[in-house]
Amino acid sequence: MAELTPMMQQYYNLKRKHQDAILFFRLGDFYEMFGEDAKKAARLLDIALTSRNKGGGEKIDMAGVPAHSAASYIEKLIKKGIKVAICEQLEDPSEASGIVERDVIRVITPGTVIENEILADNENNYLAAAFKYQSNYGFAYTDISTGEFYLTEFSAEAADKLSDEINRIAPQELLTDENTAKMDKINQLQAQYGFTINETEKKDFNYLKEEMLSHFNINSLEGFGCEDMETAVYAAGQILAYLKQTQKRTVKQITTLHPYYLEDYMVLDAATRRNLELTKTIRDNKTSGSLLSIVDQTITSMGGRTIKKWINQPLINQKEIVKRHDSIEELLDNFRILNKCRDLMADIYDLERIMSKITYQSANGRDLIALRNSLAKLPGLEKLIADFKTELFSEIQDGFDSLEDIFKLIDDSIIDEPPTTITEGGIIKDNYNKKLDELRSLANQGKDWISALQKEEREKTGINTLKVGFNKVFGYYLEVTNSHLDKVPERYERKQTLSNSERYIIPKLKEKEAEVLGAEEKINDLEYKLFVEIRDEIAQEVDRINKTASLIAEIDVLMSFAFLAIENNYNRPEINSGEEIIIKNGRHPVVEKMFSEQFVANDCYLDQTKQRFIIITGPNMSGKSTYMRQIALIVLLAQVGSFVPADEATIGLTDRIFTRVGASDDLTTGQSTFMVEMNEVANIVNNSTDRSLIILDEVGRGTSTYDGVSIAWAVSEYLNNPERIGARTLFATHYHELTRLEDEYDGIKNYNVLVKEDSDGVHFLHRIGEGRADDSYGIEVARLAGLPEEIIISAQKILSRLEENNKMPLRKREKSLQDSKHQQLPLFEDKENPILKKLDEKDIMDMTPLDAMNFLYKLKQDLKKEEN
Repeated sequence: MAELTPMMQQYYNLKRKHQDAILFFRLGDFYEMFGEDAKKAARLLDIALTSRNKGGGEKIDMAGVPAHSAASYIEKLIKKGIKVAICEQLEDPSEASGIVERDVIRVITPGTVIENEILADNENNYLAAAFKYQSNYGFAYTDISTGEFYLTEFSAEAADKLSDEINRIAPQELLTDENTAKMDKINQLQAQYGFTINETEKKDFNYLKEEMLSHFNINSLEGFGCEDMETAVYAAGQILAYLKQTQKRTVKQITTLHPYYLEDYMVLDAATRRNLELTKTIRDNKTSGSLLSIVDQTITSMGGRTIKKWINQPLINQKEIVKRHDSIEELLDNFRILNKCRDLMADIYDLERIMSKITYQSANGRDLIALRNSLAKLPGLEKLIADFKTELFSEIQDGFDSLEDIFKLIDDSIIDEPPTTITEGGIIKDNYNKKLDELRSLANQGKDWISALQKEEREKTGINTLKVGFNKVFGYYLEVTNSHLDKVPERYERKQTLSNSERYIIPKLKEKEAEVLGAEEKINDLEYKLFVEIRDEIAQEVDRINKTASLIAEIDVLMSFAFLAIENNYNRPEINSGEEIIIKNGRHPVVEKMFSEQFVANDCYLDQTKQRFIIITGPNMSGKSTYMRQIALIVLLAQVGSFVPADEATIGLTDRIFTRVGASDDLTTGQSTFMVEMNEVANIVNNSTDRSLIILDEVGRGTSTYDGVSIAWAVSEYLNNPERIGARTLFATHYHELTRLEDEYDGIKNYNVLVKEDSDGVHFLHRIGEGRADDSYGIEVARLAGLPEEIIISAQKILSRLEENNKMPLRKREKSLQDSKHQQLPLFEDKENPILKKLDEKDIMDMTPLDAMNFLYKLKQDLKKEEN
């Protein structure tokens, strides 16, 4: 270290404390990186790699980015899971004695971003924690850009719930212990979402609890309702400890804790979220084409984040669901007010994230004006909703705070169009502070005097082009063009020579300059001090502002559902505690919007006695999958609190929705398509109840036909059996053998997708009707897909043989399943076929080559005779 320059010594001292991050070291208007950090950053950010002398004649690699545009570079690093330590100058270099004092003021990680340039408006940026403590799992998550903080816990035996919760919130960063980090499902989710996993050291529970009590300035967690949730508190404490370590300050925007219990919400596992495409599509993992893209008609960023939470956590409390439905109906009955509310909401900025910047002391004047302009809309919004009478709106009215005092504070103090910087003045209004007004008067008087001096000197010298100017290097000066230099009096002191003029100073000008500049410097200092005081005063009200922001978001979502119902002809469902799901002319909310031709609506009836298990047969591409998904989405939307795409709907409360759809492998864990399918089926049969809704789109297709039919048959029996599960189930299958279940068990009914055949071919009607399908029309679908006609004809011949060779009824064939467990359906006859008999009688190894050729020739002749 002795060979290093003082500045490089300072750099390496700080770097040693942040080995796991790239250090952005502030030098003037740039953040510089050195050594390995520079090499890494140059490669990842595509910036120039240079070098500088570090002392002793040695060179060190160096790379830098402009401070004013650093956010875009930080974003690139954060998205790659790389931490960035921000090192700032803590004193003015012009006033520093020796090396400028510097320190790391914050470590930015994927889960601790607050910069608007990096964050998506309608998306949360969660930092989560998952820890096994004692015999339970604790799970907590926060978004420090909005101040949200949630925690829960569950038994270690319910480890699947942990992965379901991680899947639900899709965090950017996960804190966890070593063993949890190694769980297969956690690693699968990391591969899917790309979040960063940080294994943190074990900490004493009492220490973590004290961290929480200290943060919230309380004596007990009872007020938050989580005093007895030790495992959840352990996970939440790990988050606060991590934030203290990385943010180097108290995260003041987190003002409350929200404990929650999984049993309060409909449970949706990862497969169900994916298969129903709630927030992302399966094909390209984009929001467009998902359920969210259709139902999200929100106006504000806060509402956009809230509606996503509601979709991911449908309710199972009938009263709370009905409260939402009542409020939507009231909005629909007051369409004029609905439109006025939406117009007002369009001018409300993201209050939560503005407050995050304010509490972080990074907000500037424009942020405060955005807050003021948003608060200006609140009295009008409060007045518009004042006449609503439903229970939910009454609760919103009781908690609504129009924050007029905060509006007045900003309106009285900050100019309408402030500069982006807060240290160079021009930000505080006149008549806000008496001392500031006096300084401005003094500065203005000095400027007026200087302006008058120009007129006075022109008259004294006779130089009518003489002017008084100013720059930051020389201050105020008198400028005379070369053509008038002979008129310059001796009292002028030359200060600067230009190509076509000379600049001079005089004593009284410099005296007045000192007064003016002294006043301006004091003005800038005082304005900065006043701005910080205003910002800090607003920061003290973060809890009030965030509570109002939450209510605005709730109003926004309710209005979004009302607007959705108007725009798409959605109707109010009836929610009850009964067992029936009755849907009249239901539609798929996404598919009906994506296709120009008229969507074919369908009915559905499910109960837990006569019709709890529906087997749906019919061709590919006929709409079986769409039909089943639409039933699940209608149930889900109803319990989210939205109206639904159906003429009528009665929904008996559903505790879980399960889906088993399609075929996919998982190469990351070496699981085949069939193993993935069986894992999903196992999850369903082990966790569903008689209050669940199960969607099965093929079971047993990934193995041999006999195995597949056997598994599908046994799973159907198990799910339908009221002594086992008795869940309401829709099961689409191409195994027509399963339609026999209707004859053998109560509660199972056959339905099929109707098809019309005429001279033009097969037409799919997309209509669901009672009864079983006669044909799967797979070859017709293959023809539509464009397979060569030669293949189509060959497939038809093979199909004819299969149908001829497998005429025995299913029950007779089942008897042989025990002995032929891995057998595929035969493509050719295996009963006393004379060709096969001849092959079996001859030992080809005993033949001469000529005998073998003759034998083969005779077999070919015999085969030709059979075909004819």
